[in-house]
Amino acid sequence: MIDTASHPLKLFNSLTRQMEEFVPVHPGEARVYTCGPTVYNYPHIGNMRAYVFADLLGRTLSWKGYKLTHVINITDVGHLTDDADEGEDKLEKMAAEKAQSIWEIAKHYTEAYWQDIKALNIRQPAHWSIATDYVPAMIDYAKGIADKHCYELDSGLYFDVSTVADYGSLARASTDDGEGRIDTVEGKRNAADFAIWRKTPAGENRQMEWDSPWGKGAPGWHLECSVMSEALLGLPFDIHTGGIDHREIHHPNEIAQNQAHSCSDHSGAKIWMHNNFLVDRTGKMSKSSGDFLRLQLLIDKGIHPLAYRLMCLQAHYRSELEFTWENLVAALTRLKRIVIQWENAKKQANSLNDVLDLYDNQLRQPNGAIIVTYDDNLQFDVGSLTSGIGGTLRLRMETFRQALEDDLNTPHALPWFEEIVGMKKVDKDEKLRTVLALDEILGFNLRTLNRADLRIRPVGVTITEQAIESKLDQRQAAKAEKDFASADSIRDELTAQGVELMDGDSLRWDWKIEI
Repeated sequence: MIDTASHPLKLFNSLTRQMEEFVPVHPGEARVYTCGPTVYNYPHIGNMRAYVFADLLGRTLSWKGYKLTHVINITDVGHLTDDADEGEDKLEKMAAEKAQSIWEIAKHYTEAYWQDIKALNIRQPAHWSIATDYVPAMIDYAKGIADKHCYELDSGLYFDVSTVADYGSLARASTDDGEGRIDTVEGKRNAADFAIWRKTPAGENRQMEWDSPWGKGAPGWHLECSVMSEALLGLPFDIHTGGIDHREIHHPNEIAQNQAHSCSDHSGAKIWMHNNFLVDRTGKMSKSSGDFLRLQLLIDKGIHPLAYRLMCLQAHYRSELEFTWENLVAALTRLKRIVIQWENAKKQANSLNDVLDLYDNQLRQPNGAIIVTYDDNLQFDVGSLTSGIGGTLRLRMETFRQALEDDLNTPHALPWFEEIVGMKKVDKDEKLRTVLALDEILGFNLRTLNRADLRIRPVGVTITEQAIESKLDQRQAAKAEKDFASADSIRDELTAQGVELMDGDSLRWDWKIEI
């Protein structure tokens, strides 16, 4: 456990626009809520940046010794095609397009999202809160604030934002940075008023609708997160995270509801944190195009998903990150270098099995799952792995620590991590323990990741791995017999089939990535 008094974790609070020391509401605990996906379609890689960021935050809080309770919601109802209460329900629309039930749509895309979570080595939260499981609680919540803070229109129950203090301060509505997208709904008292409950229009039958005091219908999207965060974390809790787009409408509306429900001016969370956009100049980050960048597309091209995780960590979470295939391939190359150095370090270690046993006993269950879950007391103690380490390793660890404690500054932390992985004139076992400890924060899964894992077969290649190995054996035999013409012919044949030869490397070959 890190001494949090001497080494406080400092985080940028979007609400106050300043860096703040993390001081938990409940001593020794950290309670975090992350806005999850609306499961009407596959998540694009820009969506997944938010969860890599939240995972880094959670791992850092665990590293600091806090008992972490992390909640990520699944929105399977209530999110309209426009954030400002206009348009169709996203899941209803997709269900109609696919001629499937809305429950089938939600199940399919939730499972696809969870697959991406696993592929990016994002830890499981304590709770996946499913919105439809909380609809009765949402109705009760709305009833509790309706008299003082809401009014009814033909289309639903609306929240009057003039009834709470400083509405929209998070969104910077009064500054040049404001990015609000509030459209007019006939009859609203204020342009920013938003739906707490959406009535089913006369003559329509929706697949998801519930009885309420305001008629049959469905909860508003903003209501869901207020209800689920309070139910699972209590108010106030420590940190609320989400993408920067939520800073403009969704999170200000959550804050307004929290203030109304608690009869106070408190926002509900002490710290609000937002990751910036992943920018794609080709325009394929938007799901409306129908042809957008999914994690699976990266894998289909032969790029390991952890290369995308590294690409995200190369930029500060509050900075825009531009996506290009060249940037992603460069991140893959960087990850390969780290893994090569790590494998060399393991070969040189004096007590490899003892160090790995220490790691496994602390962090992993018999089935291989990480025990550093957010709802138990088995917290990761970096000190046990790194006790007694001094000298140059300790100095670099301190610099790494300082970068992480400075608002999760991974662009500054990563080079120090790489330097530690590549250090030679240090105790080999101490280096091994240090790398394992720091990797538990960065999340590259070096305990099990190896170079062969990074060799992902691209979609479309026809040659098999066995055929490649056979051809390489033939080429080696031809070179031994000084039949260089045959050796060159085999090389050219493999190159034409998307194989890169690596003479002098124990891995021998890799797939060529076409971008």
